[in-house]
Amino acid sequence: MMVVLPALTLFASALAGCGSDTTPKSQSMGAAASTSAAAATPSGPPTTLTVEIFDRGIQGQPDLNNNTWTRYINDNFGKQNNAIVKFVPVPRSQEIDKLNVLMAANEAPDISFTYDSATVSRYAKINGIMQLDDLLAKNGRELTNYLGKTVLSYGVFEGKQMAIPAKRTSLAWIGTFIRKDWLDKLGLPLPKNRDELYNALVAFRDKNPGGVNGVIPWGLAATGMNYGYGNLAESFWGKQSDEEFVTTPNWLKPGNKDALKFLNKLYNEKLISPDFALDKTAKQADADLTNGKVGFFSANWDYPLRQNISEPLKANVPTANFVPIDTFLNDEGKYKKIAYNENGVNVIIPKSSKNAELAIKYLNWMSDPKVLFFLQYGQEGVNHKMVDGLPQVINQTGDNMQTSYLNLDYTLVVNGVELGDQQKNIKALAASAPGYEAVAEQSYKINTTDTYTGFFFDTPNESNIKLGKTLGDMNKQMTDKLIVCKPAEFDSLYDKLVAEYMAAGGKAVMDENVKIYRAMQANKK
Repeated sequence: MMVVLPALTLFASALAGCGSDTTPKSQSMGAAASTSAAAATPSGPPTTLTVEIFDRGIQGQPDLNNNTWTRYINDNFGKQNNAIVKFVPVPRSQEIDKLNVLMAANEAPDISFTYDSATVSRYAKINGIMQLDDLLAKNGRELTNYLGKTVLSYGVFEGKQMAIPAKRTSLAWIGTFIRKDWLDKLGLPLPKNRDELYNALVAFRDKNPGGVNGVIPWGLAATGMNYGYGNLAESFWGKQSDEEFVTTPNWLKPGNKDALKFLNKLYNEKLISPDFALDKTAKQADADLTNGKVGFFSANWDYPLRQNISEPLKANVPTANFVPIDTFLNDEGKYKKIAYNENGVNVIIPKSSKNAELAIKYLNWMSDPKVLFFLQYGQEGVNHKMVDGLPQVINQTGDNMQTSYLNLDYTLVVNGVELGDQQKNIKALAASAPGYEAVAEQSYKINTTDTYTGFFFDTPNESNIKLGKTLGDMNKQMTDKLIVCKPAEFDSLYDKLVAEYMAAGGKAVMDENVKIYRAMQANKK
C-alpha cells in the first residue's frame, strides 16, 4: 500500500543532495519536495491538541503522556503539524460521568470518546458536539476511505455526521464452552441442542466426572455478560417482523418467557451456580472455573483462552479441555446469536474545542496503515516478534507497556487487530492465545455464524436517555428473581415483573423506538 514518507525522511534526503551543481535530478526533486513540505508546516508557537485516554489503573502502567506510543505520536504527527498532543486521563470505570463533568465545564478534550451511543445522542440533541461533515470532507479523506460508509453511518444522527465511530475488526461476541474431557469420560457427544445440553448437565451433576467437591454443571454469575446464558433466549424466540424484532424489548418477544422458565428449571435442579446472584464481579465464577468445578459456561468468545483463565486452569487441572460449541438450536435450525456491530468507540469533538480541524487531521493521520501498525505492534524485536508471518506482541512493563489490548485507547480509529486483511486479523487474534490457536479460530467461526447485530437508531430516543439506566437495573433484578424463584411461582412472577418494567418506562421506550424506526424506513423510500 502506498504511504506518505515522513517529512523528516524527505528532509534528510534533501540534505544529502545539497551543495553541488551536479546534484542528480531525483535528489533535486527530493529537495524541492522537502522545501515544499517544510513551507506547509505551520509556524509559530505549537498548538496543544488534547485527546482523551482511559486510565485503566493497571499496576505498573507507564506515564500516559510519556511513553513509547505517545513519543511516536508527537514525533510523527505533532512535529509535522507544529502541535503537541496531550492526553487527558479519564478513569475507565467513570468515563461517562467524567465526560459529562468535563463537557458541562467546557473543558472536554478536543478529541473525546465514549462507547455509549446514548451519550452521543444526547450531546447531538443539545448541540454540544460539532457536526463533522465539512471537516471530514476537507481533512479526512484517508480516514473516510479507511472507515467506509457503513462504519461512518453509526455516527450519523438526524442526517448529520456527529461522531466518528472506530472500525471494529473482531465481530464475534459471546460464546459457549464445555468440558470435552468430561464428555469423553462419560461417553457423551458434544451437545447440539438444548435437550442434549440438559442431559450433559444432569450427567455432570450426578456423575461428577471431574471428581471435584461442589461440581457446578453450568457456571453462572450476575455480571450480565461473562457467565451469562449466551444465546439461550434466542433459541426460544418465535417469529417476528423486522419492526417487532428491532423495537420490542426482549421481555415481550415470543418465547422469551419459556427461555427464563428453562433457566429456572435448571436452577431448581441444582444445575446452575447456587449463589450466582451474589457474584456481581464474576470472581467466584472465575475461581470455580479455574479450580475445575465448572462443566459448561458462556462468556466472551475467547474467554477460556485468556491467560488469566487458561494458565491457572492448566496448573490446577492439566487435563481440563474447554471447547467452543453451538448448542442452542432454534426452530428454524439455526444457532441465532448476537455479534458486534461494525462500529466501536464513538469519537466526538466538543463544541468548546478550538482545534477541530487539527483533531480531524490527527485521526486522518492515524488511519495510515503504517501508523496503525506501529501503534498496535511497535518495533519488531522490541515490541513484537514475527511468527509465521504474523506479529505477536511482546508483553512488557515500563515505557513499552500497552495499557489496553493492542493499544486500543491510543488507536481511536480501530477496535481490534488491523493488518489490512480480515483473515490475517483472525489468525493474529488466534495467535494471541499460544497453544490454543486452532480452538480460537474455531470459536471465532462459530460465533460469527447465524448472527444478528443490534439495530442502530439514528435519532435519540428521549425516553431511553431518561429511563435507560433504570430499565437496565430492572433487567438484571428481574432475571435474577425469575431464575431463583420456585417453579410454581414463575408464571405469575414473570407477568408481574414485565408489567412493572413496561410501566416504569419500557413501553415509552418501545413506542418511541417504533416511531423512529418507521421514520427511518420511510426516509429510505
